[in-house]
Amino acid sequence: MNIDHLLTEEQKMIRDTARDFAEKELMPGAAERDAQEIYPKDIITRLGELGFMGVNTPEKYGGAGMDCVSYSLATEELSRGDASVGVIMSVNNSLICYPLEMFSDEEQKQKYLKPLASGKKVGAFCLTEPESGSDAGAMTSTAVRDGKHWVLNGAKNFITTGLNCDVYLLFAVSEKTRGSHGTCAFLIDQGTPGLKQGKREKKMGIRSSDTVSIVLEDCRIPLENRIGPDGAGFRIALTALDSGRIGIASQALGISQAALDESLKYAHERKQFGKYLAQFQAIQFKLADMETRLNAARLLVYSACRKKDAKQDFAVESSMAKLFASETASWLTCQAVQIHGGYGYLTDYPVERHMRDAKITEIYEGTSEMQRLIISRYLLNKK
Repeated sequence: MNIDHLLTEEQKMIRDTARDFAEKELMPGAAERDAQEIYPKDIITRLGELGFMGVNTPEKYGGAGMDCVSYSLATEELSRGDASVGVIMSVNNSLICYPLEMFSDEEQKQKYLKPLASGKKVGAFCLTEPESGSDAGAMTSTAVRDGKHWVLNGAKNFITTGLNCDVYLLFAVSEKTRGSHGTCAFLIDQGTPGLKQGKREKKMGIRSSDTVSIVLEDCRIPLENRIGPDGAGFRIALTALDSGRIGIASQALGISQAALDESLKYAHERKQFGKYLAQFQAIQFKLADMETRLNAARLLVYSACRKKDAKQDFAVESSMAKLFASETASWLTCQAVQIHGGYGYLTDYPVERHMRDAKITEIYEGTSEMQRLIISRYLLNKK
């Protein structure tokens, strides 16, 4: 479906720039980076130069100053080329730059937001712990004030770009008796004494995006590295995740589009019983369903983007977009492998990688089960 009628000229320009970059710079090496788990450092640097590491961030703070629809379009196109690159870009935009823009003071914006939004530095988001995934309120990492410093102890896991980042945005409990109101958000520079990285995780998909655990052992940071008011950490984390779900939904769109593109190409090339696959109604119906679900997901994502741009509460819309887009990606990539038959199960064909990449979109930044919980609570509490 051609959606150009829904886009401004500026949004089309962003999409086309990202699409051109994905086709020329990402697609040719995506399979090799995936197989060898190669972090795309040079590619991320170039994305920064193009303004894609801080799409929504105001220009005065190093970003491109674009709207959320532009961000979604760019994330989709880059993820169509390489989902690993898409998630690195998404985390930096949604989970790092956005909360810094919303909650940090001017000095923090100059020191951290500017280089992050311009792509000179890359950030990592540290919320999940070994014993607290979806239940973020059960975190046990602690922050104790000691003179002019905070002393941090604990562990975080599943940290995207944890090996290759320059800055960590990390959440820890400063006053346990206050529950979720006793959590704070902190900025920690890579290389700070007391912060240790664990091994790089072996993953099913998004394999060129590194994922690690980190351990904090009496890690001392300056008092001024706390973001936002005292006890605002949980609110900051939820705000970041609301934005992050738009990014992951957009990543899921890109994975889905890539799988559909490959399926259409294969259906026109592969013959069975003397006919191209595209001539069989069974394949035609699969393709029709894939296209329809993909565009339904796309419209849900744009709806969430427009509410965010209008500075309205977009939490439920981002949950619905993320839920539907991620489950569409898993379903659609499975159909793509089925269309390819035995060849779809081989690493020689991209749909195998797309299927592996799709699954994580149902898990990180809030599982599908958590999205359903958010949506159902909204429905049941409506008056």
